[in-house]
Amino acid sequence: MSYTVSRVQWEQAAPLLKNVREKVFVCEWRIPKNVEFDRKDHFANHVLACHDNTQEPIGTGRILSSGEISRIAVLKYYRKDRVDEIILQKLFKIAQEMNLKEIFIYSPLDATEYFQKLNFNTAGAVFMEAGIPRQKMTCPINEVSLAKYYLSH
Repeated sequence: MSYTVSRVQWEQAAPLLKNVREKVFVCEWRIPKNVEFDRKDHFANHVLACHDNTQEPIGTGRILSSGEISRIAVLKYYRKDRVDEIILQKLFKIAQEMNLKEIFIYSPLDATEYFQKLNFNTAGAVFMEAGIPRQKMTCPINEVSLAKYYLSH
C-alpha cells in the first residue's frame, strides 16, 4: 500500500484532521475532546496522510513554531504499514524549512526508550497530561534519526 503525506492548513482540513484524531485519541485513548483540540491547532503546521488508492485520511501530526511535535495519530488498521514514519519525516522536513535548531516531543513514559534510539534526550521531570505520564524529549534537528515511530498525543 502507498500513502501520501501533505502539509495542510487547519482552516481547510480541520474536519479531516479532527476525524482521525477523534478516532485515535478520544475513542481509543479516552482523552477528553476539550484536551485533544486546543488553541495550538490554529497556529500549528499540520500534515495529513491519505491512502493513495482511496484518498481516505488515515493519519495526522503537527509541529509548532516552538519545535513541539505532537498529535501524531494513525488509524489502527494502518499502523502496521508504518505510516507514522512518513508523517514524522514530513514534520522533520517542515522543522528544517522553519529553520528550527531543535525539536521536542512530550513522549508517553513507556516510549522514552524508543525515542532515545532516535537521538532524543530526556529533559526535565516526568509529568501527567490527560492521565498519561509523559517525559519531554528533545533533539537537535540535525541529529534526528528515522526509525520506527510511536504515536504521540
